[in-house]
Amino acid sequence: MSLFIVNLLDGLVTGLLLFMLCSGLTLIFSMMGVLNFAHASFYMLGAYFAYQISTYVGFWPGLVLAPIIVGLCGAAVERYGLRRVHQYGHVPELIFTFGLALLIEEVVQFFWGKSQMAYDEPALLDFTAFSIAGNAFPAYKVFMIFIAIAIFLVLLYILTRTRVGLIIQAALSYPNTVQNLGHNVPLVFMGVFGVGTALAGLAGVIAGPALGTFPGMAVVLGSIVFVTIVIGGLGSLWGALVASLLIGWLQTFAASYNIVMGDVLEAIGFSRPADLAESALRDLWTLTAPQIGPILPYLLMVVVLALRPHGLFGKRET
Repeated sequence: MSLFIVNLLDGLVTGLLLFMLCSGLTLIFSMMGVLNFAHASFYMLGAYFAYQISTYVGFWPGLVLAPIIVGLCGAAVERYGLRRVHQYGHVPELIFTFGLALLIEEVVQFFWGKSQMAYDEPALLDFTAFSIAGNAFPAYKVFMIFIAIAIFLVLLYILTRTRVGLIIQAALSYPNTVQNLGHNVPLVFMGVFGVGTALAGLAGVIAGPALGTFPGMAVVLGSIVFVTIVIGGLGSLWGALVASLLIGWLQTFAASYNIVMGDVLEAIGFSRPADLAESALRDLWTLTAPQIGPILPYLLMVVVLALRPHGLFGKRET
């Protein structure tokens, strides 16, 4: 039972960390219709900027300043780059953001090198919050949980309860009407893109000490971010949260329990081959849960799309 609780908490941390990264991409897509392939690269920039700031003034100023710097970079990208290709459709947007991701990775390696940075959690949170059957749960993970929940609540309130949120949503569906009412639609889109990338930067600041700050950190989470928002439903904040938690728990429990695929197949009615050593299914039969853990989110995406093509909470077609 203690192992189950530990995995539940670890999966919660993993899922909420994934949500912090997905929330910015969900915001950008839901308001602008732009699927930003460079989103995970802004997440990496947040970690590197926070590391650099922390070497001079500590972790906490970096927590505030790094997302702001990343958000300003994102706003500049939208103003001077993405806005120029937006009028030509989604394919040029995807090519532009894909190229931007490659450029950011090269810039990071140029300035910081290819080694992992010594970006550690703050001393204030370097202690054990509580223990479960001898398994310590760090205070920094508790901090990550509260930050992710705060991001969700703030975004939900802004998008559903404020005038700014209504203007942003109206600007996507009726840009000309919003423009005629006196609102600067291009400025709204630039602000949304900047805030979305700032959220990615904040996720990088939080994740850097926990997962490591290195040039490949964007690649590690890049694909899983898109899988998450597809499962949750493109443009749905609730969907991003639920899908992130599902994936976090799925991967955590799969890595902790050494379940053999053959036992699962037998439990659902398949018969074990008579000569397993020569069977074409021997590899499938001997697979364990930790081995297939990395592909489980993709299998979940296939199942969800087969049953609900719009995702769990989405209204846009995927």
